[in-house]
Amino acid sequence: MSLSAPTTAPSVSYASQLPIVDLSAADRGPDARRLLHAQLHSAAHDVGFFQLVGHGVTEAETRALTDATRAFFALPEADRRAVDNLNSPHFRGYTRIGDERTQGARDWRDQLDIGAELPARAPAPWEPAYWWLEGPNQWPAALPELRTAALHWIDRLSGVAERLLHELLASIGAPADFYDDIFGPRAHPQLKLVRYPGSSGEGDDQGVGAHKDYGFLTLLLQDQVGGLQVQREDGNFHDVPPLPGAFVVNLGELLEVATNGYLVATNHRVVSPPGATERFSVPFFYNPRLDARIAPLDFPYASAAPGVTTDPANPLFAEYGRNALKGKLRAHPLVAARHHADLLLRRDQPAMSA
Repeated sequence: MSLSAPTTAPSVSYASQLPIVDLSAADRGPDARRLLHAQLHSAAHDVGFFQLVGHGVTEAETRALTDATRAFFALPEADRRAVDNLNSPHFRGYTRIGDERTQGARDWRDQLDIGAELPARAPAPWEPAYWWLEGPNQWPAALPELRTAALHWIDRLSGVAERLLHELLASIGAPADFYDDIFGPRAHPQLKLVRYPGSSGEGDDQGVGAHKDYGFLTLLLQDQVGGLQVQREDGNFHDVPPLPGAFVVNLGELLEVATNGYLVATNHRVVSPPGATERFSVPFFYNPRLDARIAPLDFPYASAAPGVTTDPANPLFAEYGRNALKGKLRAHPLVAARHHADLLLRRDQPAMSA
């Protein structure tokens, strides 16, 4: 599970799967940057997914994280359970196989949830409940190098995502720095270290069910096993073959809301690998401050926006923290029941996610 960092776009043989975008083109003069913007505009408006190369993340940085990821899942179960997310009212830590839910069905994977390293915050009764999502991570004592690698990855990919968002906004004629003030030191990035252990053997191949991400951008590092699928224009889910040196990027629902549907958040899922084959992946989620309210974007193509996709079972809010808390309560019912039973009782009331 390693990435190289190519400086030029790969061969066209991958182009039929997802668009390939070379971020380093932004530094190669006006003509190259115009081409980059054309590619970004098309990928974000038409597909909502693309492969990102030329991002500058080195193979050594990637290897440090992927080695630590594999080492974590190779720890004895007792060491992994010592950082169980059931211990954390902030939804940080280890989730056992089958304990996370998507669309109400269990996901056949286990994972370690990591975020910005912050002091524990228990919101006062008059404060929004989403402040529960701020807090410390849980780190396995037997693997100190994991903390170093994971926090470096969050910082490194926050920089890549910030640069990518600037170029993406510029590509549709919007001010590149329009959303800078909702990120900064209080941003809420998230990182997952994920293992798919193979199919459950019960006729259910849901590694993770079909969903859209609810932040701004996701940058996914996947190994060479495959299993990621993206829903395309024909309504079917299509495989995304691993591309060495690339991050798979998808847009989150906040960008769809901000552009009234001109930029699209796209359904995707993971099919469990066959038999006992393991698959490892590391998604990074570039998210703003929890209290950020997402102002509508003013851009030249706004009149062509089709409107935001509506789903009565999954209402979207302009305030990021409300979406984040809603997602955590649904995805991690055991943590929610242990630490936030009062929020579950008020699931349909504004105070739950305000």
